[in-house]
Amino acid sequence: MKKKTIALIAHDNKKHEIIQWAITNKETLSKFDLCGTGTTAKLVSEATGLEVKRYLSGPLGGDQQIGAKVAEGKIDIVIFFWDPLQTQPHDPDVKALLRIAVVYDIPIATNKATADYVIHSKLI
Repeated sequence: MKKKTIALIAHDNKKHEIIQWAITNKETLSKFDLCGTGTTAKLVSEATGLEVKRYLSGPLGGDQQIGAKVAEGKIDIVIFFWDPLQTQPHDPDVKALLRIAVVYDIPIATNKATADYVIHSKLI
């Protein structure tokens, strides 16, 4: 069976939260191929020692790169700790990524609670 790929993304106000989540779930995450947008991928990799393939930063096109990989069938799960209370300059890219995950019927977790359910699901 093909190893599944998880994309990790977090807005600036949520980076600390996704890092802590990744540290807590390091053993589970080690069973997946990981990728993520620029800074998030770098910080998660440094904090956990896990290999995380880096795409561009979200505002520089990273969200679009992740969306394209979802459309190509190369990303199976998106963990996106987004900040709904902060206006993002690249908000159209964020909405496009959320939309593409729904169109391609892949799990997209937008907070810690959902991320925990997704990666610990027997369906994965």
